Amino acid sequence: MVKDTKFYDLLGVGPSASDTELKKAYRKAALKYHPDKNPSPEAAEKFKDVSRAYEVLSDDQKRDVYDQYGEEGLSGAGGPGGMGGMGADDIFSQFFGGGFGGMGGASRGPARGKDIKHSIGCTLEELYKGRTAKLALNKTILCKSCEGRGGKEGKVKQCSSCHGQGIKLVTRQMGPMIQRFQTTCEVCQGTGDICDAKDRCNVCKGKKTQSERKILQVHIDPGMKDGQRVVFSGEGDQEPGVTPGDVIFVVDEKPHEKFNRKGNDLYYEAEVDLLTALAGGDFGFQHVSGEFVKLSILPGEVIAPGATKVVENQGMPIYRHGGRGHLFIKFSVKFPANHFASEEKLKELETILPPRTKIVVPKGVEVDECDLVDVDPYRHQTAARRDAYDTDEEEGAAGSGVQCQSQ
Repeated sequence: MVKDTKFYDLLGVGPSASDTELKKAYRKAALKYHPDKNPSPEAAEKFKDVSRAYEVLSDDQKRDVYDQYGEEGLSGAGGPGGMGGMGADDIFSQFFGGGFGGMGGASRGPARGKDIKHSIGCTLEELYKGRTAKLALNKTILCKSCEGRGGKEGKVKQCSSCHGQGIKLVTRQMGPMIQRFQTTCEVCQGTGDICDAKDRCNVCKGKKTQSERKILQVHIDPGMKDGQRVVFSGEGDQEPGVTPGDVIFVVDEKPHEKFNRKGNDLYYEAEVDLLTALAGGDFGFQHVSGEFVKLSILPGEVIAPGATKVVENQGMPIYRHGGRGHLFIKFSVKFPANHFASEEKLKELETILPPRTKIVVPKGVEVDECDLVDVDPYRHQTAARRDAYDTDEEEGAAGSGVQCQSQ
């Protein structure tokens, strides 16, 4: 005895209707009331109701619960609306194979596979000139022998138990509580298809996919930056009914020993001798382009330690735009060693260099003349640090003595 016939009435069938009769009834009602065919609010609500009815009655275990306890018995079997989170359009899409005549509400398109990301290391020289790298990729593709069917043509059927999903929602009643959980379909073993063993593909053994090694040529264009991506659309792993994702190579810029990069500009630290810094002269270095850059400091142009100059248009190429950034040079000055010249020669400098800055002593202040000496790392540390150092040495010595006595 069926407790409630509401769902049967919505589909226009009796409680003894077979699965085939339920399918025919739902197909007819769904096509009649779908919002893309019938835009009225009443039709939209009716479409949800008939989809809800078919979702319950097409599942043997849900149907048993409904027949015994009515709609109230399904209240603990799913999410909002008792449909386990599945909307009416989801049921319609699943029933009609994912679409109907281009109708916007039902056509969702195939699922999309995950993107595959790889890091590709590049030196600054390679990012300046560009490079082409050949990289091997192991990917999953649809079996070429069976064209992704898993078996001989016409011998692979969709599993009627799980409707090709590979999973089933199982409902169990435990006293007054109803438990609902997802499990692998025991009929098709999670494949979603049924195929006799003798008809399975000899290459993929019914798995529908196989492994393939593919060589991709990754073009790194001049001026590309750290974190920039090279995308191979649709080169991801293939699965039946799934649009392949992309293979993405992400540029990983390696640090350079002498150059730093900021955007399209390059930064270089150059050391010049004191004579060149004061009287001018030439200096140079090898650029990331491979060329040697020769630069001149004009006589009379003094280069102070820490000064920065720029060489325009000698930076990195601007990606797909033309032109180049700038090259910034920060200077350090190498001073000569002590006593590099005689007193006579040093006196000659007094006639060339600007005069010394005169000391101005405030009136009424005593003058304490002191000597400059070289720094001794031990003698000139603070008293607190020296005491701590001495204490550590004493503790170390005491520890060693105790260890000796214990032996």
